[in-house]
Amino acid sequence: MTASDAAATDVAITAPAPIVSVKPVVLEAPGRGEGLRVRISAPTTGSELPIIVFSHGFGSSLNGYGPLADFWAAHGFVVIQPTHLDSRTVGLPQDDLRTPRLWRFRVQDMKRILDQLDLLGAAVPGLSGRLDRSRIAAAGHSFGGQTAGNLLGLRVLDPVSKHAEDLSDSRIKAGVLLATAGRGGADLTPFAAENLPWLKGPDFTHMTTPTLVIAGDKDELPLSVRGPEWLTDPYHLSPGRKSLLTLFGAEHSLGGIAGYEVRETTDENPERVALIQRVTWAYLRHALGIEDTSWTAAQQALTGSIAPMGRIESK
Repeated sequence: MTASDAAATDVAITAPAPIVSVKPVVLEAPGRGEGLRVRISAPTTGSELPIIVFSHGFGSSLNGYGPLADFWAAHGFVVIQPTHLDSRTVGLPQDDLRTPRLWRFRVQDMKRILDQLDLLGAAVPGLSGRLDRSRIAAAGHSFGGQTAGNLLGLRVLDPVSKHAEDLSDSRIKAGVLLATAGRGGADLTPFAAENLPWLKGPDFTHMTTPTLVIAGDKDELPLSVRGPEWLTDPYHLSPGRKSLLTLFGAEHSLGGIAGYEVRETTDENPERVALIQRVTWAYLRHALGIEDTSWTAAQQALTGSIAPMGRIESK
């Protein structure tokens, strides 16, 4: 991020607050095969705190995405991160009967969190009574973007039932989808069609909840024949109020959002991660009705920069 970008997107961002993080809190999950392990991070001060439920990418866990979770928590959000069944920490065998429906178990994990906010709030010292249940966002990266998208209205053709069910959740008021898959069908590579059946038939036409889509213009996934443009489909193919942040030079890890270690990304770029932190924070404050000044400033920063790291467009 250039100096001008930083100055503008820092508007209204106060100094980071101390945070407390508790893990694992285990929620009972009948029919899942094992309990749902959850991490909760929150600022130690403040009241009426908005909530972000974050879904990790394939293979990750509640321990990932510190650059996002820590930043959001230090700047006024309660961040709740489940470990889904596809996590490497779970070690689910490929021939497990649950494998074809991993996508669906992920959505159930997110809804279970929403159902158990009282229990989760009580698990963190001093957090009870400080949650704002009217301001909840769903966010996710990669596979997690599809998971969050389901709560926003995205419909997935279930490879088992062959139906595309409405799994949206009215408790979710906004979303952030990072490096999230686009259309299925002929847009998929043979590898994706064979190994990731939940990508075959997404339907974005019902995804009406306000959402920020983030895509890297160098994100060459082996999942689509269309290249990086594929990751912008959640913006272009969905109706309603949406914004798209296209990051110049960014690959699938978007500069390193998955963790603090260099080995966790192929395109390490701390300035890009800092831009994502601030833009997502500003967008969610706007979309959740907290304040609009920071989001306006973030857009103006990229528009007015001599050497911007990305561009924002909205509809």
